Amino acid sequence: MATIIGVRFKNAGKLYYFDPGELWPVPGNFVIVETARGMEYGQVITGVREVSDDLITPPLRAILRIANERDAAHAEDNARFEKEAYQICLRKIEEHRLDMKLVGVEQTFDNAKLLFYFTANGRVDFRSLVKDLASVFRTRIELRQIGVRDEAKMLGGLGPCGRPICCGSFLGDFQPVSIKMAKEQNLSLNPTKISGVCGRLMCCLKYDEDHYEQTRRNMPKLGKDVETAEGYGTVIDLNVLKETVTVRVRKGDNSEIKTFPVAEVRWFKPPVQPVPKPQEQEKSSRKPPRKPDAPAGRSQPAEPFAYAEPETVEEDPLAVLDEDVGVGLDEPVYETEPLTQELEEHAGVPDWKQAVADALRRAQDSGR
Repeated sequence: MATIIGVRFKNAGKLYYFDPGELWPVPGNFVIVETARGMEYGQVITGVREVSDDLITPPLRAILRIANERDAAHAEDNARFEKEAYQICLRKIEEHRLDMKLVGVEQTFDNAKLLFYFTANGRVDFRSLVKDLASVFRTRIELRQIGVRDEAKMLGGLGPCGRPICCGSFLGDFQPVSIKMAKEQNLSLNPTKISGVCGRLMCCLKYDEDHYEQTRRNMPKLGKDVETAEGYGTVIDLNVLKETVTVRVRKGDNSEIKTFPVAEVRWFKPPVQPVPKPQEQEKSSRKPPRKPDAPAGRSQPAEPFAYAEPETVEEDPLAVLDEDVGVGLDEPVYETEPLTQELEEHAGVPDWKQAVADALRRAQDSGR
């Protein structure tokens, strides 16, 4: 854990963290700290607290001292000098005929550096301007090009709502804003109505985005068929702030448009698919082993068909046939081929009885 305090150097500027050391100033005190661009005069915004080491970027710079009246007077003198330097820089820009707009001037507390902020449509070659300003102020000069949002933050002003702009009053950092937020909030997509004084999308579109996203999850979509206390109908409008649903209720051949709270409307919600366990995902991702392809010219034999044998044993049809005929399967079977051959050879003999008797006699003689 690290002990930190939050210090801000400009009104609605970014909050920087420092090590309080042994001083432990309270919120509202002005302190002198050492920064990357020199000594700075800032105000303590957040008191001493402990945070995790992962939330800070080491090493933390320590507070040099708590500001006194002399330091406050020196800060006021620097503010008056910044206004004079602003006018001098404007004249120098006109003399060099540079296409740039000067926004603001800042001077470090120790008067070691003078920073000029400007905006431009493209890149500007201001090397001759820097040399001219260095010869006038006899100090280190630095020119920084900023965007239109930073320009609005430094200049301030009133927003379309009539209040001071958010970035110039309390916003420390700019949040990303997209046209999708305006669509989610059902706002007019007219650029003049959703743009701020900087010409970009208003930062306040981000404020209600989380509420709209969370509430829309519990509301039916446009065109969804729903069930209400007065019958079935179709959703035609949603009011996220009031959490109401406008439904065109069907009444026979006619229909009526009525508004209901979300809690009184029913609709089909698709079931949430359970997330498979890691083991099940591994099993489903495994593919069965691929069988080797059959060689060319050979057909792969079909897999045998598995069947369950019946529980009752049927009678053998051959056994039934044998009982009917009167011949058992265990009785010997005699060859009839010699008789068949003799019959085929003597097929042309008219006395077939004599031919059969002769064939039997020759068969007996050969058996002896």
